[in-house]
Amino acid sequence: METKLVKINNMEDCKKDMEEAGRLIKEGELVAFPTETVYGLGGNGLFPDAARKIYAAKGRPSDNPLILHVCDMQMVESLVKEIPDNARRAMEHFWPGPMTVILPKADQVPDCVTGGLDTVAIRMPDHPIALELIKKSGVPIAAPSANTSGRPSPTKAEHVMEDLHGKIPMILDGGAVLVGVESTIIDFTDTVPVILRPGWITKETMEDFLGCEVLMNTSLKASDHGVPRAPGMKYKHYAPKAEMVLVLGEDQEKVVNYINKLAREQKEKGKKIGIIASDETKDLYEADEVVSVGQRAHLETVTAHLYDVLREFDHKDVDMIYSEGFEGEPLSEAIMNRMVKAAGHEILRI
Repeated sequence: METKLVKINNMEDCKKDMEEAGRLIKEGELVAFPTETVYGLGGNGLFPDAARKIYAAKGRPSDNPLILHVCDMQMVESLVKEIPDNARRAMEHFWPGPMTVILPKADQVPDCVTGGLDTVAIRMPDHPIALELIKKSGVPIAAPSANTSGRPSPTKAEHVMEDLHGKIPMILDGGAVLVGVESTIIDFTDTVPVILRPGWITKETMEDFLGCEVLMNTSLKASDHGVPRAPGMKYKHYAPKAEMVLVLGEDQEKVVNYINKLAREQKEKGKKIGIIASDETKDLYEADEVVSVGQRAHLETVTAHLYDVLREFDHKDVDMIYSEGFEGEPLSEAIMNRMVKAAGHEILRI
């Protein structure tokens, strides 16, 4: 299959391309497109065959639920049995934006989209290309991240090309995304809302807005019987090709010294070493490749660059990656959720 890459500079000049992309989605084909979080791999959310194509293109397990992307509340109403008051308030306030809600699904939502669950994940992206694509297709778009399953999520169109070229008919290139990590997923099916995947919208932000307790549960419970209720809960995600180890500690100087010690030991064995640092520490390291992921003082720079840095190391052909962690701030929940999974839970705390 030939993959068509379309650069979208403005919607007015790209009407025909957007119409073609919408038609592809409506007819059951796949189109990759930008959102404010990461690039999504979109298919018709009401066609079981489109969902199967998404799973096949990504190599994604079919019990990993897909998120349905919508452009208005009317579309939401058609996909769910009910919307609790807290969920409606949150949607009215945070949408369009990086928040996914989990609600009881309507009968028209295919089971293969929800991983066999009786709930559905829905969000309204805050990106003009994404919203226009949904409008042009006229259907909710099922869209996980547009990468090979397990790999770092794509934040640029070239990342999508790396993973999916020849597997899908079209990629809409809207440039680099702004947020850089996937949406916060919050389950509104219980009395107390539960965050299943942390993101840009933090637990503290949600509690302040709703005026009630919000729980955090980012791992499978025994009662889930091994079935993930949201994307990213069960399988290894975001992983670079090289082995990655997270080094955590309250004393940043000790973390730097310890990573340098580990790097020296591995270099003596002939290994090529990469280090993920911050702007504040990048000049303190001794390794083959040292890359800053952003500023500790501004963690939004870390979310924006994390996946790009993980993919950058794939091109540097390092044998081992050591990374600092980012703890202590509300947004660090989202960062550490991704970094722990990228490292396959290989963590050293000093």
